[in-house]
Amino acid sequence: MRDTRESRLLLVLLIAIAFALITVDIRGGEDSPVDGARHAAATVFGPVENGVASAVNPVGNAIGAVRDSGARHNRIAVLQKENTELKQRLGSDDRNRNRVRELDKMLAKAGAGQYGIKGAEVIAIGAAQGFSWTITIDIGAKDGITRDMTVLNGDGLVGRVTTVGPSTSTVLLANDPDFTVGTRMESSDELGFATGQGDRPLSVQLLNGKAKIKKGDRLVTFGSSKDKPFVPGVPVGEVVQVDPSGGDLTRTLYVRPFVGFTKLDLVGVVVEAPRQDPRDTVLPPKSAPTPTPTVTVTVTPSPNADVEANGEADTGNPDANANPDPNANPDPNANGQADDQE
Repeated sequence: MRDTRESRLLLVLLIAIAFALITVDIRGGEDSPVDGARHAAATVFGPVENGVASAVNPVGNAIGAVRDSGARHNRIAVLQKENTELKQRLGSDDRNRNRVRELDKMLAKAGAGQYGIKGAEVIAIGAAQGFSWTITIDIGAKDGITRDMTVLNGDGLVGRVTTVGPSTSTVLLANDPDFTVGTRMESSDELGFATGQGDRPLSVQLLNGKAKIKKGDRLVTFGSSKDKPFVPGVPVGEVVQVDPSGGDLTRTLYVRPFVGFTKLDLVGVVVEAPRQDPRDTVLPPKSAPTPTPTVTVTVTPSPNADVEANGEADTGNPDANANPDPNANPDPNANGQADDQE
């Protein structure tokens, strides 16, 4: 239809009629004259609407199902994420409890020896410069760490600082073959030098070849000049083997270190040495020896023992208990001798 004056007048007329019908319908209420026409329209177009609705409903339901499925999937994903976070939190709580125990143990060692320490976390194992037994810790020069500082943990001597960066440091472990530390025996004060042997016990050369050493004896660090690289009194390990003395000037011991070098986590760098040698005070108390159980065997006599004993007694003296045979003939000679005597 072309946009003409007549078409515009027709459009205005139709709009006016529509408003008039709406006004009449509203004012008429239930008795509205338009109500019949509305019912007629519903009768004609109702089946068409139902057919369209039946055709469209599956699509709508499918769309709704997809939408709801997405919501359920998102909910499941949220629950899975919460479950994972909970597991991680529980795992981290266990790990944190272990670390708290390690930290308490290390602080107790530092307190016993009067060492001023700075705590650090092991962030790497090994070093780029070779196959040495080393670790990397997360403190460095900006934290006051310098080369040749003693490193310990709650069990004893860990090693010494060899390389220092701005925020990290490298520690040479006590079991490295290039590691050597002066040692002193507990109680006897015998001096020696401990050398690392990797995953084997430390090798210790005692200066006194005739020193009396036994398994279970313990060693601590002897200390260095100006307390670098080693402060005195740090527990080193326990003797597990003693080579026989062959008259040499030195004697070799094999010592199991107190520290587990394959499971290091928290360590402490000694930034302040003790004012005096702590001697053996940092060593843990010796555990009481396990008593050897004593087994007492009590023999209970058999109830037939007396009967058997009596039977043996009777057998041993058969004449005493023998019954005389009533049919036995007396010795005629004996009677004859008796008659002669009479």
